[in-house]
Amino acid sequence: MTPDLFDFADASRTDAETIAPGAVILHGFARETTEDVLAAVAEVVSAAPFRHMQTPGGYTMSVAMSCCGPVGWVSDTRGYRYSPIDPETGRDWPRMPELLQALAREAAAAAGFADFAPDACLINRYAPGARLSLHQDRDERDRRQPIVSVSLGLPATFLFGGLSRGVRPQRYRLVHGDVVVWGGPSRLAYHGVAPLAAGVHPQTGEVRINLTFRRAL
Repeated sequence: MTPDLFDFADASRTDAETIAPGAVILHGFARETTEDVLAAVAEVVSAAPFRHMQTPGGYTMSVAMSCCGPVGWVSDTRGYRYSPIDPETGRDWPRMPELLQALAREAAAAAGFADFAPDACLINRYAPGARLSLHQDRDERDRRQPIVSVSLGLPATFLFGGLSRGVRPQRYRLVHGDVVVWGGPSRLAYHGVAPLAAGVHPQTGEVRINLTFRRAL
């Protein structure tokens, strides 16, 4: 199936919730295409398997990660950065499937960000108990472009705060097929994911998969 067969921006199955200036949850935006999206993800991770990266402080991340696109996000004791090479395989990251690119572009457009052109897709796998602490996405050169985040599988509690760590984040429940887009005045908002609750999803089993699209370079 080709991406032009999917109408990602179909307003009849999208409930847009503004959570901050420039930040929107598109409830159910990807719901009708999740089977094909997960098949594309499986193709990527067959070439770049999930791994638990190290933080600069030497800790192991609870979230397992892979990437696709011209560059991938890398974390180790040398710091956070984007690299065209997968350090686990020594090869280029897998190409970003056109289906995933189309989803990211259409979601960004639906949230008011036209002409989004992602060059990195981070694929995160959350097992029960895995979490993502509050952080800003600051490693991208062009911060005029938004972040697009797609939730698949088990539901999660998304934390979305302000431009300083001291702002108490709001909590939002994300379910299979939801997409969050943030940019503009909220581009550097602190955000994270609360520890994942145990459960079983018919398409992903006992895990949550999250795709985060960025314009890194």
